[in-house]
Amino acid sequence: MWKMILAASVASLFGGAPALAGNTAQEEANKKTAIDFYEQGINRKDFAAAAQYLGPHYVQHNPGAADGPAGFKAFLEFLKAKMPNYHSEVKRAFADGDYVILHVHNVPEPGQRGAAIVDIFRFEDGKIVEHWDVRQDVPEKSANSNTMF
Repeated sequence: MWKMILAASVASLFGGAPALAGNTAQEEANKKTAIDFYEQGINRKDFAAAAQYLGPHYVQHNPGAADGPAGFKAFLEFLKAKMPNYHSEVKRAFADGDYVILHVHNVPEPGQRGAAIVDIFRFEDGKIVEHWDVRQDVPEKSANSNTMF
């Protein structure tokens, strides 16, 4: 958020719309952590490998999942048992301060259209401590010729 405010301030001073500054080293590290966490947890369903990216507390805002590492572990166990082919491809990653946003194409079973998911992670000291997500099914037909990704 601060980057947008800074960019707007600079634009007003110089009469133009400057490009936003690049990510800091910590923001880049956080993006890599979020993507690695997603790969280990969601795609490989390997809780032990994914847990290294979690902080000492983990607040979950998805109403279908419990708080804490135990909640995430239970979610992965559910995926292993009920949706073993559940796979997600990260299409984009954005970082702003302590937040990372992933734009994801999720396909529960091969051949399905799947869903577009936006995952938001908050970081403390380089570890994931909070998570939100929103999901939208990929429709069979669209009112426009754009893709969701």
